Amino acid sequence: MRRLSLWLLGIVVCAALLYVLIPIVSYETISGHNTNATHFDTLIVLGHPAQADGSPDPEMRERVEEAVREYRAGVAPNIIMSGGPAHNHFVEAKVMADLAEREGVPATAVIAEDKAQDTIQNIWYSRGIMQQKGWTSAEVISSAYHLPRTDLILQRYNGPLAFSWRTHASLWPPDYPWQKRIQYRWHEALGTVKLRLYGFGHRKFLPEA
Repeated sequence: MRRLSLWLLGIVVCAALLYVLIPIVSYETISGHNTNATHFDTLIVLGHPAQADGSPDPEMRERVEEAVREYRAGVAPNIIMSGGPAHNHFVEAKVMADLAEREGVPATAVIAEDKAQDTIQNIWYSRGIMQQKGWTSAEVISSAYHLPRTDLILQRYNGPLAFSWRTHASLWPPDYPWQKRIQYRWHEALGTVKLRLYGFGHRKFLPEA
């Protein structure tokens, strides 16, 4: 009886470990680039909802500030801020563009893409702007936990829509406790496992696989 209990306990422990390890391994092994380039035509900053008063929320602020640092470092001469009024009536791209300009980025270097309602549309509409400008490469900036899902979206851009890209993480907001950071990463890890297993399905703003 004791052996059976230990055997069952071993099965439960192994199952629990697999439940944790499979999402983590899947999440951490998604490629974050399709090029080894270090300079790009543009940065693409993925949107995040503004606060209720229209000011940048902590994650939005960190994404923009990372873009400003990359712009100043010469990674790209242009920035596409992407995001419409997806969660409230404030256009995310405009809030982000205004912040970048206050940080010293010339208005002529910033383009506000104001239609996107989610990450898939962020990439779709930004790619459209790139095509209009004749740009063929981009560094895509977002929060660290959000990048693996973004990578899976970018991997769909093949054939005529293909472009050179890499993703780049912004810093965590200083006021985010470690518990919140783990929660966000775990939620995204579970989501990316499902996407790798079942795909995105047919999406209007996503190239077919």
